[in-house]
Amino acid sequence: MNLLLLEEADFIAADRVILRDRRLTHMQEVHRAAVGDSLRVGRIGGLMGSAELVRLEAKEAELVIHSLDQPPPAKLPLTLLLALPRPKMLRRVLQTVASMGVPKVILVNSYRVEKSFWQTPFLEPEAIREQLILGLEQSRDSVLPEIIIEKRFKPFVEDRLPALVEGTLGLVGHPGDYPACPRGLDEAVTLAIGPEGGWIPYEIDLLAKTGLQPVQLGARILRVETAVTALLARLF
Repeated sequence: MNLLLLEEADFIAADRVILRDRRLTHMQEVHRAAVGDSLRVGRIGGLMGSAELVRLEAKEAELVIHSLDQPPPAKLPLTLLLALPRPKMLRRVLQTVASMGVPKVILVNSYRVEKSFWQTPFLEPEAIREQLILGLEQSRDSVLPEIIIEKRFKPFVEDRLPALVEGTLGLVGHPGDYPACPRGLDEAVTLAIGPEGGWIPYEIDLLAKTGLQPVQLGARILRVETAVTALLARLF
């Protein structure tokens, strides 16, 4: 935890917060915080700054906010279209996209996405939010990415994706005889990453009709979580 994120419910006054959950445990067991220590803090959805630990007990801690005047780091100019990964991988991917500064993620269906994946409790809003916050704490960011769920691939791609792609560079990460993924872009990108096993040809064709052109990272077949990191690092 490189940034202590504060919820609205934590505030007991404009400049004071009380913590009683895992953040308290982290301060005690990892940071070994003591009364008088200054900690990096951020208000979820807002600015970042510092706070002083003024009271530390077994079941709660009180902090006084000294400043909240630093803007969070800029987000990537990216919309990520991601075929729903398997549940355990979903949690890791959500942390990754939050820590890397992705502002919008659209989770979509695909032929190779198992139906059972859509039943996972990890898709509940609070479960998604929990993983995003872990990613933000790691990277010192205070603004949650937007997560959109689209369970029907064809209607989404045909009816709503074209408007999202407009004015951006549309790319599909996909192994095969395609151009190499571009590097170091300074323009807005809409990027689609498929499931384990990749998109099927029909899906690639449909995505291409909306302006998303396939690109590849080489001959190796990557796990979804690895592909996400590799493509983002290469693009930006």
